[in-house]
Amino acid sequence: MPDPDIEKYYESKRIFVREISSHWYNLVDEVERLRNMPRVIRAKDMFFKGGPQFFNKTVVSPKHGITQSIHMHVEELVPKGRSQKHYHQNEALMYILEGEGYEIHDGEEYKWKAGDLVLIHAGCIHQHFNASDDKPARALIIKAKPLYLFLNLFYQATIEHPPKDPIPGWESYDPNSR
Repeated sequence: MPDPDIEKYYESKRIFVREISSHWYNLVDEVERLRNMPRVIRAKDMFFKGGPQFFNKTVVSPKHGITQSIHMHVEELVPKGRSQKHYHQNEALMYILEGEGYEIHDGEEYKWKAGDLVLIHAGCIHQHFNASDDKPARALIIKAKPLYLFLNLFYQATIEHPPKDPIPGWESYDPNSR
């Protein structure tokens, strides 16, 4: 039985591969539809969910109808905050937008700072940590997760959920207000 408190960290309806079907479907129509989709996605239209130490917002997903094979999201960690410990079958690229911290990948520590790119290998048990005492850390994560799920390569699990307790001094932090 899923932990009801953890469910708030995830969208209730998750679409990993958008169906393209119709009695009249053809590639010309699909290409035309895609060309008419927005080319710029506004930050004001996306919101962080989660907390109190780890926040997440989906930027691009098949549910948006813009792409079928790429999933992108932004993660934010409060100072001294940490994410869930987890693994997934797909590889991921994590571009550090701001802050400094480290990863634990299969028991080994890897430090990072703004401008670095972190490669998360398939099947690697990992967790993200903010090393700063006073500044949030933010990263853009890009993965081909929808393609993996479409191919029935869906092995993933949470080993340790994100902390439920806030970091002292950051109890009211809301990354949407930045």
